[in-house]
Amino acid sequence: MKNIAILLTCHNRKDKTLACLSSLYTCIVPEGYSFEVFLVDDGSTDGTSEAVREQFPLVNVIIGEGTLFWNRGMNRAWSEAAKKDFDYYLWLNDDTILHAYALSVLLHTSEQLQHRVIVVGSTCAVNDTTIVTYGGRTSAGQVIQPTNETQTCNYFNGNIVLFPKYVYEKVGMNDPVFRHALGDFDYGLRAVKACIQLIVAPNILGKCDTNVGFSTWCNPKQPFKIRWKAFRTPIGQNPEEFFVFEMRHGGLGKALFHYMTNHLRVVCPRLWGK
Repeated sequence: MKNIAILLTCHNRKDKTLACLSSLYTCIVPEGYSFEVFLVDDGSTDGTSEAVREQFPLVNVIIGEGTLFWNRGMNRAWSEAAKKDFDYYLWLNDDTILHAYALSVLLHTSEQLQHRVIVVGSTCAVNDTTIVTYGGRTSAGQVIQPTNETQTCNYFNGNIVLFPKYVYEKVGMNDPVFRHALGDFDYGLRAVKACIQLIVAPNILGKCDTNVGFSTWCNPKQPFKIRWKAFRTPIGQNPEEFFVFEMRHGGLGKALFHYMTNHLRVVCPRLWGK
């Protein structure tokens, strides 16, 4: 029996978290596999933990203090799961609804490639299956349209991602230097440097809408004080973390350039147009 650790993190979106878990537990699990869920609740005040424990008592709920955000929450879940000997680790965003065949496709794809690749699942918009929202990405940053065949990608969104034990032992966990964003992009790029292939699984495996809207930190309609506060938060364009990311994957010149231009943009957003 091969076992899978399902890793999630959440904060104050109880209904979405419960819907995600419901879709997971109704997935078809191939014969010879089982899974265990590790959910970090990062300081929710809407009763998420209590509802999960009541409706899904087998879930391992790990309580955060509200300071982890997505990437560090996923790192906490992975660290807890890694205390056991799992054959696979699966990232799953708590706002993603899995299709019933998702686990089967992910595992079959991994089996075909000797369990030595990262397998990325693609999602579409909740109300429009023609819009691919998250998944594998090209070097230019475009989301790859899945087909009936596997494809390679350059990096990925962390909504649905399967890591076999081989990859975990070679690359490790997502880097907690990033609090919210960038941890998934960074992991994919680090894996490629370690000669790990990133494979986009066939077909759409779930639904998840994109987070749309004009970012507060560069919105000229917002006063500078609000822009600056948003700029410095983990869910904004946090400059030090972006510097680490770009220094690691693009070099010092690119990191310095964007560090300066991002600061200029938060001060004078109208230079970039309305």
